[in-house]
Amino acid sequence: MKRKTTKEILTESFRELAESKSIDRITVQEIVDNCDYSTATFYRHFRDKYDLIAWDYARKAEEIMAQLITDDTRWNQTLMDWAEFFQTEKEYLANLFLHTSGHDSFIQYMTEIHYRAFTKHLRAVSRRDELDEKTSLLARTYCLGTVYLSCEWITGKYDVTPDELAEIYGNALPQPLLELMKEK
Repeated sequence: MKRKTTKEILTESFRELAESKSIDRITVQEIVDNCDYSTATFYRHFRDKYDLIAWDYARKAEEIMAQLITDDTRWNQTLMDWAEFFQTEKEYLANLFLHTSGHDSFIQYMTEIHYRAFTKHLRAVSRRDELDEKTSLLARTYCLGTVYLSCEWITGKYDVTPDELAEIYGNALPQPLLELMKEK
């Protein structure tokens, strides 16, 4: 039986509060009161609630991308997993985007998480220790575009299904990156 870590419990407490409250109005004190921890415990694990949010998102991103590397999951399935994650977490993520003063910084952090996971995959499939600058820039451009599109979709700007969103992610992948991924 896997026991939950303190970080996981604090994150669950935050998410529980976010179900009924705007994220910008949730305080660290409310998070710890909700799970019977102290503020000292919170600050031993996170700098602030935005650090908690980023840790939670990075954990899920790693989980999705790790299966691509370890289970040889097809790229299209990974894109579908992302779209389904965004669909499942749509209300929570919309609360993040619409009700935090750190909206742009969270998008930048989200992009960096995706970029690190994606380039890790590219290095693994191409059996390279490092990517050249052009490939890195293509990967960053792809991540910037897909993250920003995801944010707009989550906040209701586009009315497409998760299947259609995953297809768009796939079609947006630059040809040189697609070829690199086929080198496996």
